[in-house]
Amino acid sequence: MALADRYYMREEYHPPWMTTRLIIVLIVAFFIQSALFVYQDVEVNRHFALSLNGLLHGKIWQLLTFQFLHSVPWPWHVLFNCLGLYFVGRQVEQLVGARKFLGLYLMSGVAGGILQALLSLIPRHEDIPVVGASAGVCGLIAIFCSLRPMEEIRMYFLPITIRAHWFLTFLTLFSLYGAVVPYDAVANGAHLGGILFGIAYVRSRRSFWDNLFERFHFPWRKQTNSSTFGTSAKNAPWKRNRATTEPKSTTFISKEVDPILDKISAQGLDSLTDEERKVLEAARKFMR
Repeated sequence: MALADRYYMREEYHPPWMTTRLIIVLIVAFFIQSALFVYQDVEVNRHFALSLNGLLHGKIWQLLTFQFLHSVPWPWHVLFNCLGLYFVGRQVEQLVGARKFLGLYLMSGVAGGILQALLSLIPRHEDIPVVGASAGVCGLIAIFCSLRPMEEIRMYFLPITIRAHWFLTFLTLFSLYGAVVPYDAVANGAHLGGILFGIAYVRSRRSFWDNLFERFHFPWRKQTNSSTFGTSAKNAPWKRNRATTEPKSTTFISKEVDPILDKISAQGLDSLTDEERKVLEAARKFMR
């Protein structure tokens, strides 16, 4: 069912919330980093940017912290990363759910950071401190393009559209070249590592990663009743046979559709069964 139809059925159903909060965190971190750099002359990158030297000295936290730092004080670095996260992150979050989305973003960044650090062992590859969310963003791009390979992507800086699988191919080769031939200060190895992790996640058996992400809960977000997501048909509303259920009043939306919308928010569109999709289709026709 189209996204617009879901908004029409339930006005309080908002766009993917984790992507929005992640962008806010990146912007707030950028302002704090810039303020410390300009007014206090504090070099945050010394301890929190990613480098092989830092990892060898036990600063393992750099694999996570570098993903929330950017070049300061110019805003272009964080701006482009946030734009990429806004356009791609929302799509991935709708497909996999908020919990898996955050886990995949962070793991893509970790994979990219590890590969970037290993590449600095090669001669003529300098161990320059790395900052930025682009490794995680590249991982999300790879996941989206792998799940929706025939999706057409509009290139806003060029008047053309390109299939998702061709865009991923170009991005992978471009990052591979930059990782092998370091022609500039861009961390192409981190980009490549994020892309490879995203491709590996989609093409491998995802049960291990999915079970890992399901262990995490967000205390700041109201959780759905645990019985709603149980395996028992007695406690799981969407487990019942709803194919023949016809909406007779507006209470149908709150009793039948809302649990499914909550499931979409938590686990993504791919988690829906055929019966749940039929219920949404019946509700859409009822609302129209």
